[in-house]
Amino acid sequence: MADPSSYRPSPGQIPDSPGVYKFRDEHRRVIYVGKAKNLRQRVANYFQDLAGLHPRTRSMVTTAASVEWTVVSTEVEALQLEYTWIKEFDPRFNVKYRDDKSYPYLAVTLNEEFPRVQVMRGAKKKGVRYFGPYGHAWAIRETVDLMLRVFPVRTCSAGVFKNAARTGRPCLLGYIDKCSAPCVGRVTPEEHRDLAEGFCDFMAGRTGTYIRRLEKDMTQAAEEMEYERAARLRDDAGALKRAMEKSAVVLADATDADLIAVAEDELEAALQIFHVRGGRVRGQRGWVTDKVEAVDTSGLVEHALQQLYGEERGEAVPKEVLVPALPEDTEAVSQWLAERRGSQVSLRIPQRGDKKDLMETVQRNAQQALGLHKTKRASDLTTRSRALEEIAEALGLDTAPLRIECYDISHLQGDDVVASMVVFEDGLARRSEYRRFQIKGFEGQDDVRSMHEVIGRRFKRYLQEKERTGEWEQAPSVADPAATGPVPAASGPVPAPALPAASPADEIDPREDDGRPKRFAYPPQLVVVDGGQPQVAAAKRALDELGIDDIAVCGLAKRLEEVWLPDDDDPVVLPRSSEGLYLLQRVRDEAHRFAITYQRAKRAKRIRSSPLDDVAGLGETRKQALIKHFGSVKKLRQATIEEICEVPGIGRRTAESVAVALASAAPAAPAVNTATGEIMEEDHGGTS
Repeated sequence: MADPSSYRPSPGQIPDSPGVYKFRDEHRRVIYVGKAKNLRQRVANYFQDLAGLHPRTRSMVTTAASVEWTVVSTEVEALQLEYTWIKEFDPRFNVKYRDDKSYPYLAVTLNEEFPRVQVMRGAKKKGVRYFGPYGHAWAIRETVDLMLRVFPVRTCSAGVFKNAARTGRPCLLGYIDKCSAPCVGRVTPEEHRDLAEGFCDFMAGRTGTYIRRLEKDMTQAAEEMEYERAARLRDDAGALKRAMEKSAVVLADATDADLIAVAEDELEAALQIFHVRGGRVRGQRGWVTDKVEAVDTSGLVEHALQQLYGEERGEAVPKEVLVPALPEDTEAVSQWLAERRGSQVSLRIPQRGDKKDLMETVQRNAQQALGLHKTKRASDLTTRSRALEEIAEALGLDTAPLRIECYDISHLQGDDVVASMVVFEDGLARRSEYRRFQIKGFEGQDDVRSMHEVIGRRFKRYLQEKERTGEWEQAPSVADPAATGPVPAASGPVPAPALPAASPADEIDPREDDGRPKRFAYPPQLVVVDGGQPQVAAAKRALDELGIDDIAVCGLAKRLEEVWLPDDDDPVVLPRSSEGLYLLQRVRDEAHRFAITYQRAKRAKRIRSSPLDDVAGLGETRKQALIKHFGSVKKLRQATIEEICEVPGIGRRTAESVAVALASAAPAAPAVNTATGEIMEEDHGGTS
């Protein structure tokens, strides 16, 4: 525990201007980011008597080893820089909201020549118009199905669209008038874009114009005795009204607002957001957070506004934002929101009327979300704690293994050998810490030797990080396993094999002051390997060769789900109903899934390769032109240089390079029809 007085800056050093400050720990990792109107006053507050500080603030300042600051011109700049640094450094003592699920949006891809309506999740893309978020994807599809009667916008994928354009036949939606079929030229790109923009206008709340127009056209068609057209227009208007009924009217027609409510206790907070567009609730989402810093409702609201609008621009930021408490610096936050929207944004607490009533509804949702989250977490936490205690007891560990790393080897008959590392912290998967490895020390299939190499490489980098931060005086010298034979499973003195040098992609970032936790910087309390006694012995030997003796190792064998420990001839058998065994199985299965996904991706990439990939300066367009002209790589290989030059865009020098590349590449074995024994002719250019 650090003494804050050891790094306290003198009062004269700190400017009294607006700015952003960072606290770093002894390893230069950023652990807290804050902003202030007056840096001198704010930073000085952290260095008062520890007894007078909030317990969370006290924990932060005693963990920190230094503080630094950056002066900015305005409070709005400070707000933006604080958000940027929190996102970049992910400080452990800052409040960070977690979405309780991945919400689907209704998206219109206006950045394409023929815009497409679809369901989207994840990060937002430039040029795409989003509506929502919705609670369920099926709710989006029901709405879209109703609206396609009036706005028959394309909904198909790029592959289906191109295939329809090639064959000249639209898909089923084109035949039942739920798509305008731009793929076959029924409408021009301009007409289709008008349909997409009308769809967006209706979803944005401008509904009355379209319904009144349809009803007027229906009346006119009836007067002209065009009864079939009138019936169709009547059904179209009905479909739009049903689509509108799916979102309740809560405020005046022209209201665009986001309502934010917070429910909190001493340890956690839940936040609910209702998105109101055109007076209707168009989306809802919920976040939860641990209160890792001393923060009141105003601070929680400010953090929520930063996270909610930090990446948004234009109409994604509404005209009104209604909150339960105003941020400490309301003027700066309002100005920041206005800059992101491009026009004035009203940030206020609703006092009366429909908006206050709706805020009470949002508040009830937040209270229910907090109660549900605490119920789930209490149950899960109890189970996870029991599982970790059972593992510690079964393996003879002094403490519960709060961080578990599991390794698995994957290959296909000795080809594309890869390994995975997955991380579970407090019994939960921490996917940002997952890592993938390619086996580099040798060729062929040897799971034991592969496990030895991977464990050695991972913990060599851990020692490099400890040495860099001064936690480790000197890393033991190591050598290269490429020169060693297969790793024996038996215990006993073995010459220390050298480990492979880290590839450029795996090297530790040499920058010391960027504040981010380095890759492989944190050690686990338990290493789990997928396998039995030989794999466990290989992993333990890799740790011994590096001088690491404070990390437990075990293996989980698939056949009987036995747990193997180093130097033990008999496995540890956990009861089938054991929560500890269930957690180890989950960790092992996740490592297997992650490894096999990587191995399949590598294999697919290798299979898709072509000898033409090695021709310098030959891009994808000209490769496709060659294959299209000759029909296959086999026929291209038989062509003369003069015949290759006949392909548009291929000069003589390129033709010579193509001929040399194909001549030097060994032809693939011919494909055989297993039913007839017939040798199949090569008719495509994917491989050769």
